[in-house]
Amino acid sequence: MNKLTARVQQVNSLLCVGLDPVGDDAQVENRLAEVIEQTAEYAAAFKPNLAFFLSRPGGVELLQRTVQRIPTEALVILDGKFGDIANTADHYARFAYDVVGADSVTVNPYMGDDSIVPFARESKMVFVLAKTSNKPAHSLQDITLTQGGTLADYTTGVAQELNEQHHNIGLVVGATNAEAVARIRSISAQQWFLVPGIGAQGGDLAATLNAGLRADGQGLLINASRAIWQASDAAAAAKELAAQINQLRPVGV
Repeated sequence: MNKLTARVQQVNSLLCVGLDPVGDDAQVENRLAEVIEQTAEYAAAFKPNLAFFLSRPGGVELLQRTVQRIPTEALVILDGKFGDIANTADHYARFAYDVVGADSVTVNPYMGDDSIVPFARESKMVFVLAKTSNKPAHSLQDITLTQGGTLADYTTGVAQELNEQHHNIGLVVGATNAEAVARIRSISAQQWFLVPGIGAQGGDLAATLNAGLRADGQGLLINASRAIWQASDAAAAAKELAAQINQLRPVGV
């Protein structure tokens, strides 16, 4: 978390560049290198999506080479949405941190804190899925509990308690529901949110920042994947989005 805060201050940006490589295998590695090089000065973090690498022959090696290209000052979030427990979770953590070299992961908390704690290593960071950006017909996250609040609210509370112990737990909170962002921020005043859903999924940037930013103008990592990957000029796309975010922030860093 100290690394993230330092990087946000260094580049004056809350932008997270998502790496969801699509296209011909022969061209993808070159495009990954281009996107990283062209956006590095605007990116607080990079988020390679594990599935887009595992679906390719030699995908783990490609992922390793990609992570090595990312500036060491930037946070690397391996978006694997890991969700197992005990020894299995420990091996997933070894893969993410020791094999791939990530600084952080995304975790599915469906099985409780046992699926989160194995990833909460010292000097690493965990983003727990709380309210995601998809809009399913039957959303477990929106179920109202007898004790009050939704399952997403309860998950936020669990993650907040774990953060008080481990000091490295954040939340994944989608931008497609600004009201939910505000509600989760009211539960968790200080945790970092990784925010997908801006751009192709229709999230409102201004509403999301208004709902989720902390008083210090930090606390949100705004992820952009397709908007940058598909851009003819990745640097320009990243620069523009980072500038839009900063224009809407009440406090500069």
